[in-house]
Amino acid sequence: MAMTAGDAVAGRTRTALVTGGTGGMGRAIAAQLAADGFDVAVAYAGEVDLADATVGEIKGHGRRGEAFAADIADEEAAAALFNAVDDRFGGLDVVVHTAGINRPGALTDLDLADLDAIHRVNVRGTFVVDQQAARRVRGGGSIVNVSSSMVRVAPPALSAYTASKAAVNALTRILAKELRGRDVTVNAVAPGPTGTAAFLRSTPADEQEQLAAWPPLGRLGRPDDIAGVVSFLVGPTGRWVNGQVVYANGGFA
Repeated sequence: MAMTAGDAVAGRTRTALVTGGTGGMGRAIAAQLAADGFDVAVAYAGEVDLADATVGEIKGHGRRGEAFAADIADEEAAAALFNAVDDRFGGLDVVVHTAGINRPGALTDLDLADLDAIHRVNVRGTFVVDQQAARRVRGGGSIVNVSSSMVRVAPPALSAYTASKAAVNALTRILAKELRGRDVTVNAVAPGPTGTAAFLRSTPADEQEQLAAWPPLGRLGRPDDIAGVVSFLVGPTGRWVNGQVVYANGGFA
């Protein structure tokens, strides 16, 4: 259920923060939340022009948008990010944490520097962002982490990434219990293979075809598919979903 531009809770317009908002999935989520009536802050660690493009999409829906560069795995940088959003937007109702990295490699051969990098962004980053979100999100709000359907598939060459997303699932379920009495929901969305620009660039065409044929729906996911699930989880009809990992993959796993 979409909110109108004037929709507010206790007399205020609702605000969302999307981390990783320059990626295909994060950008689609930010745009969907703006279409739902949220003002949207975007955290990014990449190219400023991509961040500006996301902000442009937010503003195209008639909502306020702003981008903030931040290292989300650094606790001081994350605290500064959340402080800035509080200062600029006057509070926070929703946090969607999409930022993450993947460095494929067989467990027996993976460089431990790659393991450490994945752990820092995907596990520590989720912990740090969730910690800040839990301290800031107002009653009636939501926290959504992005996990992965690879936790169910457990494919070769993705041991470090899959393990990191299993940690995201655990953190999500535990935080939901720790926020008892706050009226704040905490869930994770676990996409299957999704046709973001980065995925399409990095995945050979024959592998894309194989992955598209795997789910019963016979296609890759689209960023808008994932954005729609997030929209439901943070919207008024999703309030009874809490402490869950929602596998959004077309039946892939």
